Amino acid sequence: MASSPYTVNDVMTTTVVAVTPDAPFKEIVAVMRQWKVTAVPVLEGEGHVVGVVSEADLLHKEEFHEDDPGTIEHMQRLGDTAKAGSVSAKDLMTTPAITVGAAATLPQAARIMALHKVKRLPVIDAAGVLQGIVSRADLLKVFLRPDDDIETQVREEVVERLFPVSRHGIDVIVAQGVVTLSGTVRDSALIPVAARLVHAVEGVVGVTCELTGPPASTAASTP
Repeated sequence: MASSPYTVNDVMTTTVVAVTPDAPFKEIVAVMRQWKVTAVPVLEGEGHVVGVVSEADLLHKEEFHEDDPGTIEHMQRLGDTAKAGSVSAKDLMTTPAITVGAAATLPQAARIMALHKVKRLPVIDAAGVLQGIVSRADLLKVFLRPDDDIETQVREEVVERLFPVSRHGIDVIVAQGVVTLSGTVRDSALIPVAARLVHAVEGVVGVTCELTGPPASTAASTP
């Protein structure tokens, strides 16, 4: 059986600081400073995520602090200026919150972050209850996987499965997450397949495929 891909549940942070919708502005700033975070989820009821307050939401108060409320910029950015005048999380937060499920794969979480231009995502269960937080840094944890672990998985799940006859003549070297495959295989059509499968292994940074097919004379004589 192939190992399951890493999921958000494998890398997320489960100790999460959050605020309620009624949390005042200064309390939110203090919480962010104390916990050294740049955003906090806003929870309602029994832990349901209803929004997120980020530093960007809070900075509107400073940005428009000295501006005349009647300026053209104010009129063009009514949402931002409204936050500048807000004093509690329910008015400051971005809602609905952009979230992810714990079972989502790391590429899925990365795509959500990129699409919505956010640095972290609240992780929720099927009922919308907060389970943790996953950040960009968390998604990169997979690249700390030891080279030996990667080599073992590549041998067992790629080399031995694709090349059961040729496997003993295939070398797998992993250095700093870069996998190098070399050797001769019977079926050259499977070489690009092997490269793709190795690249999909969690923690692989790059793939150098030096596999070659059999000599022309050998290939021609193979039944």
